[in-house]
Amino acid sequence: MEARVNLTIEQDILTKAKKYASEAGSSVSELVENYLLNISKTADGQSLVDYIDNLKVPETGNAIDFKKQYFEDMTQKYGD
Repeated sequence: MEARVNLTIEQDILTKAKKYASEAGSSVSELVENYLLNISKTADGQSLVDYIDNLKVPETGNAIDFKKQYFEDMTQKYGD
């Protein structure tokens, strides 16, 4: 069963959310619904570790070695 909900948010946040949703092929309603679904799962007793394990892995488009990139960034920031 679906229900309507009215939200009051800042206009600039709504504009950014609409742009993000459009780029993701979604809607603001779907984004909010998915967010509420995700936080309600943890409220139902699912452990944070299980929740994190079930998060979708973002597509980077490139084969990035994150570990190597991390160490290069830390070396650049703090030196050898």
